Amino acid sequence: MKHIGENVVRIEAEALRALANRLAGPMAADFNRAIELMFNCRGRVVVTGMGKSGLIARKIAATLSSTGSPALYLHPVEALHGDLGMIMRGDLVLALSASGETEEILQLLATIKRLQVPLIAMTCDATAGALEEKLSPEQEVHPQRLKPDSEQRSNRSAKALRHPKTGAASNFSMNACDDIAENHAGEGARATLASTRASTLASSSDVALDCSISQEACSLGLAPTASTTTMLALGDALAVALSEKRGFKEEDFANLHPGGKLGKRLARVESLMHTGDAVPRVTAETKMPDVIYEMSRKKLGMTAVVEGERLLGVISDGDLRRLLEQRGKDALDLTAGDCMTRNPKTIGAQEFAATALARMEEMKITSLVVVDKDVEGDVEGEGRLRGIVHLHDLWGTEMV
Repeated sequence: MKHIGENVVRIEAEALRALANRLAGPMAADFNRAIELMFNCRGRVVVTGMGKSGLIARKIAATLSSTGSPALYLHPVEALHGDLGMIMRGDLVLALSASGETEEILQLLATIKRLQVPLIAMTCDATAGALEEKLSPEQEVHPQRLKPDSEQRSNRSAKALRHPKTGAASNFSMNACDDIAENHAGEGARATLASTRASTLASSSDVALDCSISQEACSLGLAPTASTTTMLALGDALAVALSEKRGFKEEDFANLHPGGKLGKRLARVESLMHTGDAVPRVTAETKMPDVIYEMSRKKLGMTAVVEGERLLGVISDGDLRRLLEQRGKDALDLTAGDCMTRNPKTIGAQEFAATALARMEEMKITSLVVVDKDVEGDVEGEGRLRGIVHLHDLWGTEMV
């Protein structure tokens, strides 16, 4: 059974390789045109498809939405029963159909054209244009080329068919067999040529993207396997290329993924920091006994030293221990301004929590002061105090 599984993966990998070659060659212009249409879309990308193609369409719509391109999935049957109202002027339709002849999707074409909505088709029927790129003139199928030459015909016609028992000559000659063979060859060639024509969906679209495959990975050649894999990959290619064109950044991705493990990893410092009365703060003139009281009461292992809202420095538990070791009880006669660490390490409210964690690990500290820079060019440690983020706050994000 492992050989069957291996074969399935190899067939689908080959289908993806062929798709990549088309994107690098004959389909490059169509792909770029599709990206331009989607980039200029002022509304949403409406993705539709039936059956297995519909499942792939749902995933493509989800990927587009999470990478900065508003999209939704429209079920073709539901569309025919009222959900067509989801398509509006300014939208773009991305339709998936392996055959390009899915009846439920074709019934949507009239409304799509009436609304003048751009249509991009993803089908597994190679269009005539694509096949012309692939086939040289010598490789093209022509019925007349399948006829035997005159010499072969005359030689075969001279041999009459005989009855297998009596040996009597038959009036049905090999010449007649040749005529039948030619007719069948001509029909086969015509069928081959007909198959090179674009499907209804592809020919009706503004851009037709070719997802054709040489074979399905199913041993019966029936279940959508390699075909749906190529559709999925092409959908991902569209979404990623479009996000690059939009200048979609990590912070944009974080804004769209506030939940789950990914959302926690991309959480912002401002969503985790302590603010308001929970922030320990003293002035530079505050006596050390009051500084110790403030640090103990707020339980963050440090306090900020401020002038108004402007950060002047910090005093940590470590600073306090070292001060007592050096000065003994005389340390209690000092002020916060005498003991603080000036120009402390800080972090911005909009930075990622992961950045805060990395900075704490690098400096071997348990808290970071969160500030807003007042003016461009402020030195480290200066700025308006916004809050404090503690290592314990990051534990809840499952990053620690």
